[in-house]
Amino acid sequence: MYIKRYHATLLVLLGLLLSGPLFAQVHEFKLRNGLKVLVKEDHRAPVVVAQIWYKVGSSYEHNGVTGVSHVLEHMMFKGTEKYDPGEFSKTIAANGGRDNAFTSKDYTAYFQQLEASRLPISFEMEADRMRNLTLPVTEFKKEVEVVMEERRMRTDDNPRSKTYEQFYATAFNSNPYGQPIIGWMNDLKNLEVDDLQVWYEKWYAPNNATLVVVGDVNPKEVLKLAERHYGSLSRSLNIKPLKPRVEPEQDGPRYIKVKAPARLPYLLMGYKVPVIKTAKEEWEPYALEVLASVLSSGASARFDKKLVREKQIAAQVSAGYNLYARQAELFIIDATPVAGKSVKQVQQAIKDEIELLKTQPVTRQELDRIKAQVVASKVYEKDSVFYQAMQMGTLETVGLGWQRLDEYPDKVRTVTAEQIMQVANKYLIENSLTVAELVPVSMKKQEKKN
Repeated sequence: MYIKRYHATLLVLLGLLLSGPLFAQVHEFKLRNGLKVLVKEDHRAPVVVAQIWYKVGSSYEHNGVTGVSHVLEHMMFKGTEKYDPGEFSKTIAANGGRDNAFTSKDYTAYFQQLEASRLPISFEMEADRMRNLTLPVTEFKKEVEVVMEERRMRTDDNPRSKTYEQFYATAFNSNPYGQPIIGWMNDLKNLEVDDLQVWYEKWYAPNNATLVVVGDVNPKEVLKLAERHYGSLSRSLNIKPLKPRVEPEQDGPRYIKVKAPARLPYLLMGYKVPVIKTAKEEWEPYALEVLASVLSSGASARFDKKLVREKQIAAQVSAGYNLYARQAELFIIDATPVAGKSVKQVQQAIKDEIELLKTQPVTRQELDRIKAQVVASKVYEKDSVFYQAMQMGTLETVGLGWQRLDEYPDKVRTVTAEQIMQVANKYLIENSLTVAELVPVSMKKQEKKN
């Protein structure tokens, strides 16, 4: 009884926190050239985060140029007509800030974290490289070598990453999520600076970008600053809606084995599931989100409790799901067997837990605990101005709109045990399953093979 009251009280408190004055409203503006500007005040500290999000990532790429988005991200630090290579980051650092960038399946983003009064420096330099990148051939040749070495270290020579890459390539035939963000090595070797130039001119434009600013700022002043630095930039005339690349219905489970030097075997299981953007039933992605937490959300979750501690069959098991993707995604489960146990045994134990979810409703006590955890994690993210901006930028760039962020707690709270059973029976099925197994081999065998 105490536990039920505790979690009910926590949910109420979290709801009050989310709607309280601490988390101010978002101000949305749009410049004449199409640049969307989102500003959120957070005056707890004299700092600001500025992020520019471009609607382009690896899922926009086609065969022959995979990895182009990521290589271009690297080249964005290699100079414009106004600034020399490396000068962008040096200037931000000299002003007490830090900067970086990241490429995803659905977007490429650049950010600076600064003392609030230094925001004009960020705007001036970021706006300059939006349309004035020089892409020198010598810098390109060096940087594409850096990316290829990054691929060797992080994927080719990393057994689990290699398995993960092959897992996605097996799961998706048409959906571009089957392509690696870093690109296939053959494409990187044959990439040319002209490929980057075409990519840059098409996608890096104000009408394909969102500027997100969160921190100790005045929205009207931010708008004036954006108009001053970004307002005169030209639009891209080549941006058209992407042709749909919908994955054909899968007719049976897919299995692959990846042999690589490794100490332990590794298991990946993925079921094709809808996301908010693709779901026909609005509640389904939230039910899948809660389902993932039922299986894997701390020491009291089912996987950790049953497979790790009670049965001692797995060293670790986790479940994950990204409901904010642009295209349909995978509900992923990964596991490492303990010594003396096989991947097959762990896989069967995982399937047994999934079958229980299909036939036995989650208890009210368990559901309350999970909802409190899921909602709390979203609240805690708001402690960071960076993650506040990150959440808005992600939702806006994948086409959901930043407004959907505030729906999350309420949608999660309304998920029922019956809905969890429904999505388990509908989506966690053999016909939509892809399984990848990392099979450890000795280094000597691998060298002989090579």
